Amino acid sequence: MNSIPRLKLPINLTALRSRNYRLFFIGQSLSMIGTFMTQVAIAWLIYQLTGSAFLLGLASFLGQLPTFVLAPLSGVLADRWNRYHLLIWVQVIGMVLSFILTILYELNQLNVILLITLSTLSGLLRGLDVPVRQSFVIDMLESRADLTNAIALNASLINGARLIGPAIAGLLIATVGAGSCFLIDTVSYVIVTFMLLMMTLQPKPPLTTSNHFWKPLKEGFDYVRRSLPIRSILLLLAVMSLMGMPYLTLLPVFAVEVFQGDATTLGFLTAASGLGAFAAGVYLSTRTSILGLGWLIAWSPMVLGISLIAFARCQIFALSLPLMAIAGFSTILQAASSNTLIQSIVDDNKRGRVMSFYAMCFMGMLPFGSLYAGILANQIGAANTVALGGVVCIVGSLMFIKQLPQFWQVLRPLYGDRPSR
Repeated sequence: MNSIPRLKLPINLTALRSRNYRLFFIGQSLSMIGTFMTQVAIAWLIYQLTGSAFLLGLASFLGQLPTFVLAPLSGVLADRWNRYHLLIWVQVIGMVLSFILTILYELNQLNVILLITLSTLSGLLRGLDVPVRQSFVIDMLESRADLTNAIALNASLINGARLIGPAIAGLLIATVGAGSCFLIDTVSYVIVTFMLLMMTLQPKPPLTTSNHFWKPLKEGFDYVRRSLPIRSILLLLAVMSLMGMPYLTLLPVFAVEVFQGDATTLGFLTAASGLGAFAAGVYLSTRTSILGLGWLIAWSPMVLGISLIAFARCQIFALSLPLMAIAGFSTILQAASSNTLIQSIVDDNKRGRVMSFYAMCFMGMLPFGSLYAGILANQIGAANTVALGGVVCIVGSLMFIKQLPQFWQVLRPLYGDRPSR
């Protein structure tokens, strides 16, 4: 059997030498743009219909809660069933939901309850999708040596979409309406499904054959609990997601009340955060080893906290954009570095379950953060809420740095004779 030709690419694109990963990268790039367009459109419609920061937080909470609830289930499924088939089914169901959203908008039948309901159903899909997609990356690569680069490229992909999607959404909402965002998202699901079907994968036996659900889940939890590096990374990631990232939920409030803008203003704020996040992904894609990722994980929440405090006190729109870029950069620097380091040290037969805990800490904490942010913003204002989250991120960073000596002792065999710096 002839091997798949390998492209000669720069060092920062080595993962794209794998044909399956190239197909995945192209499809997901378009699909993620559609996803972020839909998220911005839903948030804008809810705020336009209600003017309530609380309902924004509630909608975000219900839309993201399934990730926290379903991620452990998805992690077990990813280690037990065919990840490829699971991923295809998730895309098909997502396409159906997005199409329903498009039709309801065109028929002028959307209201707050329907928007929140459809957002929640989409969250159910994300809860199943994220651990499967994260653990599926290694299955698409021809060489395990490309794993670090593939994870970094995934971060670039997602955050490039965060840059492009909201900017397009803001313009389309202001000109032709939110329905166009939903339609584009539907088409993007069709494309990503087609790309997945074009893949050629070697069949693999399940990594766990247990007939029980709770036993492999407990094994995954015990594995994370006993591993100081994985446990510490996930806890810091959870703090950042719970207290730092809810600023995204409150951006419509800043766009309208602080900067006296509209959907286009929201699009620019979200796109600025996406630009910083995209830059973080590009930077990480140029790295060829995991050396230094520990320090990036440690300091990123502190940088995020400082940028959020400054943004909360900023009254000038032009100055708010670079602050949003810094926030996006530091957020993804921590999240993608955490993903890379964890996947570099985790056992293969625990990968799906460990990545489900990663999904719980990174995305699963967002609903609780969004809910708290919506409630607190109604009491003390959006600016004070964002600033408080920044302070907690700084404290979390300092606590993580304090335990780094123990961290290095555990990881030293992986790094060689040098600690990560």
